[in-house]
Amino acid sequence: MSAQPQITVVGLGTGDENQLTLGVWRKLQAAGNRGGAVYLRTKEHPMVTLLDHHGIRYETFDAVYEAHEGFEAVYETIAESLLAKSVEPNAGELLYAVPGHPMVAERTVQLLRERCSSRGVLLTMMGGESFLDQAFLRLGFDPIEGFQLLDATELKASAMNPRMHTLIGQVYDTFTASDVKLTLMELYPDDYPVTVGHSLGVAGEERVREVPLYELDRVEGYGNLSLVWVPRTDRDDVRNRTFERLHEIVEILRSPDGCPWDREQTHESLRRNLIEEAYEVLETIEEDDPEHMREELGDLLLQVMLHAQIEADVGSFTVYDVIAELNEKLIRRHPHVFGASQAEDAEEALVNWQQIKAEEKRLKGIEPGSQSVLGGVPRGLPGLMKAYKLQKKAAEVGFDWKTLEDVLPIVQSELDEVIEAIRTSGKAEQHEELGDLLFAVVNLARFLKVEPEEAMADASRKFVMRFQYIEEQLKQRGLTPQEADLQQMEDLWQEAKKVLKRSSE
Repeated sequence: MSAQPQITVVGLGTGDENQLTLGVWRKLQAAGNRGGAVYLRTKEHPMVTLLDHHGIRYETFDAVYEAHEGFEAVYETIAESLLAKSVEPNAGELLYAVPGHPMVAERTVQLLRERCSSRGVLLTMMGGESFLDQAFLRLGFDPIEGFQLLDATELKASAMNPRMHTLIGQVYDTFTASDVKLTLMELYPDDYPVTVGHSLGVAGEERVREVPLYELDRVEGYGNLSLVWVPRTDRDDVRNRTFERLHEIVEILRSPDGCPWDREQTHESLRRNLIEEAYEVLETIEEDDPEHMREELGDLLLQVMLHAQIEADVGSFTVYDVIAELNEKLIRRHPHVFGASQAEDAEEALVNWQQIKAEEKRLKGIEPGSQSVLGGVPRGLPGLMKAYKLQKKAAEVGFDWKTLEDVLPIVQSELDEVIEAIRTSGKAEQHEELGDLLFAVVNLARFLKVEPEEAMADASRKFVMRFQYIEEQLKQRGLTPQEADLQQMEDLWQEAKKVLKRSSE
């Protein structure tokens, strides 16, 4: 009966032969003496010199790196090659040596762990000193203060916590260091001190250098044994760029020791603030003012945080529940992005979206067909926008005029009714007829494919510019609008129309 195929992974340590474990060394010697199979992930490691000195034969996978552009393809090829070799007749125990520790930043080992059992291959491991041991020793920080290890090739600012020490491994070259720098700059100031470590613990090769962040990719000597240390910090200019700090501040404001005004707020008292902040964001969009938009988006986000915190205070839900539900909804409603469905254009994507929304309602026990066609339009929408959405929903089931020519007489008819109400009726009927006219004008806007709210915003902005022109011209004449007569202002209004039109062309 043949023995079970076996792969034993050993760690070569950080590169100092004095730190190589005795068990691993004996394993390497035994394999070399009996002519067994020893495979190295890479020859680019200081311990290989020791193997050469003692005549331990080995094969490396360095050629695989040259044959593939991406690291994942390299690791996949190495793992499959090892599995194939391990089941060859009379293969015996296959020894696979990796830099550092087998379970620290070794993707090939993770792939073997996932696959060996299902392939009938016994996988064993022997640890070695990892670069983490030397990092703690040489850089002088205690990981109990909070520590995270990240991969330079997959680094994202969202994964970093500035209140933890951060070690970034796999900084193979200057290009990778440049990518790391740009990612860190999303969170840290350009001059934040970071430390680069090359070959930590390797006598004669170790280099440690602290530099400001903007110089990270100017350091020389990056290679397979390089890392970057970002020290933990409580600096406000760093923490204030994190969502966690925002959550913490809002929580403090609502706490017994926080702000009396914030503590007293309810959903109802904040309702007007939410609406106003949303409109202020819209104003920055209309003005194409990114700097002001950044500020106003923050004010709008604060409203979301306050409403979530009010519910957190009574144990209903937290802002993290809000985020989780939003993320799940976005993924669920975009199967053409996160699933197997297809959407060739925006219209097809919208159809998918509507179908998924309908299914979500069914799962909640709400049959879409049992609801009013006009359901789902928020009561608190601005009037023009609400009218537009109501008309659009009615049009989806065929309740609509067929052409623009059908709509124009309706607008004229409603205008005539307003005029008649002014002549013969009281305020109540005038109010009603004016509403009908506005509703008809919104319908006209829909047929013209014009958003009525946007058209009104443009008209209001144009009015402001023209009226401010009048004020400026009157000021040059030593007058105020209160002192000028209507004809003077009308003349300036007509002048403003011409001047401002020329300036916009």
